Amino acid sequence: MTGLEFPLATERLQLRHFERADAALVGRYHMLPAVQRYLVRPTRYPEDVAAAVEIMRGQVCLQRPGDTLTLAMQRKGDKAVLGHVSLHWSDATAGQGELLFAIDPAFAGGGFLTEALTAMLDLAFGHYGIHRVFVRCDGRNHHSAKLMQKLGMRLEAHYREHALFQGEWDEELHFAILDREWQASSKVHPLPLRERVA
Repeated sequence: MTGLEFPLATERLQLRHFERADAALVGRYHMLPAVQRYLVRPTRYPEDVAAAVEIMRGQVCLQRPGDTLTLAMQRKGDKAVLGHVSLHWSDATAGQGELLFAIDPAFAGGGFLTEALTAMLDLAFGHYGIHRVFVRCDGRNHHSAKLMQKLGMRLEAHYREHALFQGEWDEELHFAILDREWQASSKVHPLPLRERVA
């Protein structure tokens, strides 16, 4: 696809491609136990983080099913890397995409992830023409579940003890939103109530 320029700007963030020099910044949050429990690929040591950053450096666009676009969430002003967001093109025929994300717990709750995921949903539906975007999150991660609902996503499934993950039974929640639902939720805002004058 053409016509897409990086970094993408939100109110407080630049969403940009990763650079090799980001490994130390990513390591600050990637190696924390509070983040580790939700990562698919463990990164317990600096060399693991460097390898993860190398993978993310190569995830720069969506051209075919199986591709992933991963962007660093860099705060404007001080240029702190707060986390990362990814859009994975999982199925072309059915127009399916998956969002993945991680944030430094020091910056959680400040609305940064909401900004970044909103931009990624706009990108998925508006630029790439994806029909349905889904998110899988750990059933213990109540903050992510609330965020998905805040974004207008619907809980479609709750898989109880469906797999062993990092030595524990995994509870997985699946949320999803369709392109037409995102357009309605993000573009149409209710008018404020006014008192009757007559």
